[in-house]
Amino acid sequence: MADEILFYTNPMSRGRIARWMLEEIGAPYRTEILQFGTTMKDDSYKAVNPMGKVPAIIHGKKTVTECAAICAYLADAFPEKGLAPSPADRADYYRWMFFAAGPLEAAVSNRALGFEIPPGRERMIGYGSYADVMDALEFALRSNSYIAGEKFSAADVYVGSQIGWGLQFGSIEKRPAFEQYFGRIALRDAYQRAVEKDDMAASALQTT
Repeated sequence: MADEILFYTNPMSRGRIARWMLEEIGAPYRTEILQFGTTMKDDSYKAVNPMGKVPAIIHGKKTVTECAAICAYLADAFPEKGLAPSPADRADYYRWMFFAAGPLEAAVSNRALGFEIPPGRERMIGYGSYADVMDALEFALRSNSYIAGEKFSAADVYVGSQIGWGLQFGSIEKRPAFEQYFGRIALRDAYQRAVEKDDMAASALQTT
């Protein structure tokens, strides 16, 4: 697919995940920076994402929102980059990407907001407990170099971004397995380029 990708983001958002994925695929893309509460809520953008949130991408005639979906879509749209396992080998790839989009995201967000599951009510919440989620995440990384095996994939962009963010801001426990994993994937050139671009965009917003 030769269509340029239009990328809607804000450098202080989960758009950093999509930026990293875009840098991994190396395809041309154009960035539109949106502001919280203003341009992000304009009708013109809500026609792209009715939630009025970033990130979102438009690729040709296709619109994709939600970070996990963007990562998975781009891996499939650019198969030559090898960022998704073959369909027959995607069990762990799907398993941990969806785990991060569901239990991990919910448990970390609820904990950051001070929401505690009442004792004895863990069965009513999809992730059970924050401790259960941390243990499951460590289990995924205990015997593999990457989240879905021994090869880096789009699942590492998504899961790894959440781990890196959580370690930085204290919302994810600093277990050795998490620190070693993120330290390894953060050395990737695409990650370094993405961070540099988002940091520059953040600085530009602060001076305007």
